[in-house]
Amino acid sequence: MASFVQNLRCRECGKEYPIEPKYVCEFCFGPLEIIYDYEAIKKNTSREKIMAGPPTLWRYLPLLPIEKKDIVELHAGYTPLVKAENLGRKLGLKKLWIKNDSVNPTGSFKDRVVSMAAAAAKQFGYDTIGCASTGNLANSTAAFAAKGNLKCFIFIPEDLEQGKIIGTAIYNPNLIKVRGNYDDVNRLCSEIGNKYDWAFVNISLRPYYGEGSKTFGFEIAEQLGWHTPDHVIVPAAGGSLIAKIHKAFQEFYKIGLLEEEPHCRLTIAQGAGCAPIVNAIKEKTDFIKPVKPTGIAKSLAIGNPADGFYAKEVVEKTNGFAEAISDEEIVAGIKLLAETEGIFTETAGGVTIGALKRLAEAGKFDPEATIVVAITGHGLKTQEAVADALTLIPTINPTLDDFEKEMMRNFKL
Repeated sequence: MASFVQNLRCRECGKEYPIEPKYVCEFCFGPLEIIYDYEAIKKNTSREKIMAGPPTLWRYLPLLPIEKKDIVELHAGYTPLVKAENLGRKLGLKKLWIKNDSVNPTGSFKDRVVSMAAAAAKQFGYDTIGCASTGNLANSTAAFAAKGNLKCFIFIPEDLEQGKIIGTAIYNPNLIKVRGNYDDVNRLCSEIGNKYDWAFVNISLRPYYGEGSKTFGFEIAEQLGWHTPDHVIVPAAGGSLIAKIHKAFQEFYKIGLLEEEPHCRLTIAQGAGCAPIVNAIKEKTDFIKPVKPTGIAKSLAIGNPADGFYAKEVVEKTNGFAEAISDEEIVAGIKLLAETEGIFTETAGGVTIGALKRLAEAGKFDPEATIVVAITGHGLKTQEAVADALTLIPTINPTLDDFEKEMMRNFKL
């Protein structure tokens, strides 16, 4: 394994395990996470070395649990951090940024986590990978399996958006629709994984998979000149991303890449039709009550989030906010981002923009605060969500007279 990786450790009881494809503690059933030798990393890593690295997430290799020889390369990561001046003016925010992960190879943030999982599968000698997915993970797992010459089994809810089904099927994996929601699919995959010697990227390889999310936070800090922002707004399904962004900032500080201890407030956003983490924060309870997902934000439709408790903990520890966004606000958020910044996001991005707008209008942000909004997927994946909300397109005869009549009637100049 990577030279700076020490072992696996239970996040609940602290029991340690050797590096292997294990994801749950045998004693307390808590989740396992990867532990690094930070002193060794500090001696071997610098801002200069990172900046001289590849323009991908692999520039942070010393902080990742992967050997270079096992990388399955689709050039994921190091996505743009875009200054959102037009949207900022509209909302009264002077330092608003969009972290645009929709430009990843398969159009979503999930390319980060599958980069780790596909490489880990190779390290552990697997020839087959798989996943339970609400769509984006399916696209990414199928693509990395194709590139890595791995066999692939993908399980999705039967009502998934057509764009995400096509975006998976094109890579020719073994693709199976399951009657039920994501939680039903995930339970089935756990059973299959126990019987067959396959590496399910978000189950059996979860400790390695999750480390890919850190690179989202690493990039934000590097792209802001080795500083962390005042706020980051993150969409949540399973809840891992927000916890890993927090871990990324802490790791950068621990190894000396940040001069100041991070004080970033991390805000979580979910669709109102599936908001178990937000509900727990609002209700001030430690118990994440599972819900049956509804609504258009299907990529976030995990009713029983695996990392929900840890996401809630990060929001509360950093004094962030938690917002559940209605379908109408999601569509409005998608349109607002497109109309102001030229970025077409899927429903998860509509959730984060909806949360940004609601919090800004409620006066929750200092106008001078540095705010980063996570956009985790491309709008071409969920066109159905906005199709009915768009302006009807006129049809005219090919004459100047017809055009000018239509221009006077409908067009804004």
